[in-house]
Amino acid sequence: MSTVVNSLIEIDESGVAWITGTNTKVCEVVVDTLAHGSSPDEIHFQYPHLSLAHIHAALSFYHLHRTQMEAEIQQCWLEANKLAEDEYNSPFHQRLREIKDNQ
Repeated sequence: MSTVVNSLIEIDESGVAWITGTNTKVCEVVVDTLAHGSSPDEIHFQYPHLSLAHIHAALSFYHLHRTQMEAEIQQCWLEANKLAEDEYNSPFHQRLREIKDNQ
């Protein structure tokens, strides 16, 4: 069961904000803005399934809930780095490095 914040943003049972009717998290739009300085028009080009209203609603939600959103983004970043580290240390990648070193 999700909670509708407004007609364009809803919060799922895990507390994650989603753009209503899409499979796009609010933080995905926000990260494009923070990391790349993307404008709403540029984001719309990258996510053509989102309307400009969706994008502005996501950015507005971020500004209203900045502390919470930045904590969520930080957590996702940490999880992604952990997955990358685990993959780097996987037996498969270790074997590939051994093969490369022996050539």
